[in-house]
Amino acid sequence: MTFEPWQWVLLYVAATISGFSKTGIPGISILSVSIFAIVLPARQSTGVVLPMLIFADVFAFFVYRKNLEWRRVWGLLPWAVGGLVLGWLALGRVNNQQAARLIGAIIALMLVLHAWRRWRISAGTVMHTPAWFGPFIGVFAGITTMVANAAGPVMTLYLLAMRLPKLEFLGTSAAFFLLINWLKVPFIAQLGLINEASLTLNLYLLPAVALGALIGRPVVQRVNQKVFENAALVLAAAAAARLLLA
Repeated sequence: MTFEPWQWVLLYVAATISGFSKTGIPGISILSVSIFAIVLPARQSTGVVLPMLIFADVFAFFVYRKNLEWRRVWGLLPWAVGGLVLGWLALGRVNNQQAARLIGAIIALMLVLHAWRRWRISAGTVMHTPAWFGPFIGVFAGITTMVANAAGPVMTLYLLAMRLPKLEFLGTSAAFFLLINWLKVPFIAQLGLINEASLTLNLYLLPAVALGALIGRPVVQRVNQKVFENAALVLAAAAAARLLLA
């Protein structure tokens, strides 16, 4: 793969965000996915992003391993595996243009869900979770993570609905994604999206992922999260619009 200098800059920025989103602010992972899907062919971006996410998941798991609720993870995982299969079937039947639009649509939907969640919280609404909520979130997380590596906002909705404290939120999310991303590997490899070229690009970008993961926890304790998250959402919205018009 050959890239222009500005494309390399975007790739390194996206890789850093990938790591940072695992140990810092989970919601900004959607921006990283958007950048990769713009710089790379949309389908191939899925295979490039996955190994970097797994690398960052390992960092996040060891940082927050003492702060997680395994029962939340095991409760979602079987449903998420079903969603992986559905996403794999969809990804195997679309071309790059269709994949770009599908990823754009998923990102746009995640942004809408994120905005809805914030509005409900700001309105002081107590959100009760019906029995179907967990299975629905599990299946939807499996589909979105397979097609677009964009299940972060889905898990955010679920874990906030479970009213987990911040550290338990981050630890449970880290454990879930460490497992689900490893389970995705044979599906993505079968589609030919993980290959020698994608793994070579991963090697160039892994230092940026590690940097993002290492600075995530100390930075998130100092940065104004609302301002940072709003900026990421605006940029992700612009990226979603770009992909939908591909």
